[in-house]
Amino acid sequence: MTEHEIVIIGGGPAGMAAAVAAYDRGVKDVVLLDREAAPGGILRQCIHNGFGLHKLGRELTGPEYADVYRRQVEERGIRVYSETMVTKLTPDRVVVAQNRSGVLRIQAKAVILAMGCRERSRGALNICGTRPAGVYSAGTAQKLMNCEGYLVGRRVVILGSGDIGLIMARRMSLEGAKVEAVCELMPYSGGLTRNIVQCLEDFGIPLYLNTTVAEIHGARRVEGVTVAQVDENRNIRPETGRYIPCDTLLLSVGLIPENELTRDAGIPMDPVTGGALVDEMRQTAVPGIFACGNVLQVHDLVDYVSDEAELAGQGAAAYVQGMRRESQPLQTAAGEGVRYVLPQRVHPDADGDVSLFLRVKAPYGRVRFTVRAGDEVLATAVRLRAAPGEMEKLTVKHDKLAQAAGEITVSLEELQ
Repeated sequence: MTEHEIVIIGGGPAGMAAAVAAYDRGVKDVVLLDREAAPGGILRQCIHNGFGLHKLGRELTGPEYADVYRRQVEERGIRVYSETMVTKLTPDRVVVAQNRSGVLRIQAKAVILAMGCRERSRGALNICGTRPAGVYSAGTAQKLMNCEGYLVGRRVVILGSGDIGLIMARRMSLEGAKVEAVCELMPYSGGLTRNIVQCLEDFGIPLYLNTTVAEIHGARRVEGVTVAQVDENRNIRPETGRYIPCDTLLLSVGLIPENELTRDAGIPMDPVTGGALVDEMRQTAVPGIFACGNVLQVHDLVDYVSDEAELAGQGAAAYVQGMRRESQPLQTAAGEGVRYVLPQRVHPDADGDVSLFLRVKAPYGRVRFTVRAGDEVLATAVRLRAAPGEMEKLTVKHDKLAQAAGEITVSLEELQ
């Protein structure tokens, strides 16, 4: 058994940003455990630009953004255990991991969970048909193309209009493949507006809403798919089915936070986000264990991941240094039109202003968000539009929060 003050599980953008923030807060004994050969996480395969505009003030590719934090980790001498797989986490912060050197057992004063998320697979969809080659999750296809140099197909149908699916529609087109269609089960796209424009509209790729893949055809290789519209209960309408010839089907049907370790540690979870219940410094209900990034909630901007990870790193450092909140936390709740609010609890004596992150239930035009504690209005914000695929950020001022009492609710109302 070895001992470290802060152990971070996951070497992606969240893990690296958390490590740097904890170190800069005064805790020098920080170690980072990552199952990959090099830090960077999913960003290493995201060779498109658009990263860093909010956080760094410049537009970078995924590998470039990751390299900014990799250099910061190296400059501080933070130890990174690469090719190290964490297999167990206990409530008293014992981390068990394996690598080529054997089994590691680490007693940590604080642990930060930054394991990221994984893609939902075909097995979760129950699509009819055989099991031919040519069916990939969008992220797998992205890695094969951008990291390994393989073209996964030449005639492509994409199921799901999340950001990864939209970006892969553009990527396949740039490599000379023909993207026949992007099908979306919901009546709206799950991706950012800028990706719909830049990845579909600019390339003339059709987006079919309320549509899914009803059947996959082919023996050894995909030969085509049958797509069909769905009703208001998302059941397939067989009479609307039509056949599209293709040799590849990409699935972009949602991301699932990697929370097996979180559950094993007995940490209470949020059924909506799929991540842990946390406070404003991203501490879970188990003292000394923090969570950040896509393991906590699926983000659409890596800039927000870095911001959140810095909070977790600072919170873990403060915990190790013996700083504790004395006030009882206030619970947050999703009101009218809001799907969830994070963090799920907030201390009235929090340091500085507190940002609340949320997603709406459906697409809206011009809306006003209102944050209330009982009858007291803590903050308001007007947006020209709101969509489930775009995370919203609302800030509650410190002086308002200090006077709050009761449950904090975030709701929206449509404006004319």
